[in-house]
Amino acid sequence: MTARLADIAAQAGVSEATVSRVLNGKPGVAAATRESVLAALDVLGYERPVRLRRRSAGLVGLITPELENPIFPALAQVIGQGLTRQGYTPVLATQTPGGSTEDELTEMLVDRGVSGIIFVSGLHADTTADMQRYEQLRAQGVPFVLVNGFSPKVQAPFISPDDRAAMRLAVTHLASLGHTGIGLAVGPKRFVPVLRKIEGFRSAMQERLGLGPEQAEELIQHSLYSLEGGQAAASALIERGCTAIVCASDMMALGAIRAARRLGLDVPRDVSVVGFDDSPLIAFTDPPLTTIRQPVTAMGQAAVRTLLEEVGGTPAPPSEFVFMPELVVRGSTASGPRP
Repeated sequence: MTARLADIAAQAGVSEATVSRVLNGKPGVAAATRESVLAALDVLGYERPVRLRRRSAGLVGLITPELENPIFPALAQVIGQGLTRQGYTPVLATQTPGGSTEDELTEMLVDRGVSGIIFVSGLHADTTADMQRYEQLRAQGVPFVLVNGFSPKVQAPFISPDDRAAMRLAVTHLASLGHTGIGLAVGPKRFVPVLRKIEGFRSAMQERLGLGPEQAEELIQHSLYSLEGGQAAASALIERGCTAIVCASDMMALGAIRAARRLGLDVPRDVSVVGFDDSPLIAFTDPPLTTIRQPVTAMGQAAVRTLLEEVGGTPAPPSEFVFMPELVVRGSTASGPRP
């Protein structure tokens, strides 16, 4: 092995340590240097390690956290269609409780020689996760794009909705209807979209209703991103006197409506509910849900375009592309109680 490293290093004009870093997928090696080492392998007749073999021009991985929330299949459909139009085949990899982890799915896709990977709401959105996994992926020469969730520790393109603006839209709508007891039902605090929604909510509550950060904090309830999570959060907020609830997902909003009804309240007469996503079929719930529409089509198309630019060797600078959401008013919001 030492003799082999020396041969490769001499052929590539780099140190043996650099060759070792490339072969082991370690970060800290310039792209041009990595290509020189791989070219040296080819010239000398050595077989590239599986992870460093030439990428298949046909496959692109798409990793989503789950498919129960309709927003993820909607995003997957837009991304899949965009890739297909460009001649690529999407490979959908979904995490399930007790199933494969994001790291295992990534390894599986890399071993199959995908041209690149799009991560949707992955560990990059978790502020407690180790971001080194993405730098290791980059060291292996695999282009990737990250959707929903931003980390300054990762040098990559990010695609995000403007969560702060979404909360301003929701609070402004409810305040204009006369609501002063506006609650926020969100997921666990460690996620970037949750932190941003809280920032937007606090700012809007200050601007529209004059509430300070401590007062606004009492109107925030963390829970799970699910129907049951929304029901639990809404029950707690209604007990605190909230007459309107902004939810971090449409699934949570459906749970909030269920909570209100189980307390003998009517939506929207007694409690107004706003969702987030505008996922498919949400316009046909009872009542039709007022929600913040994620720009799914624009975000999905941007993710595909950005990834394929990376694959083609003209990468966009590592930055975050932020897309403006839209308020869609339907039947789950109405005028608040009179003073």
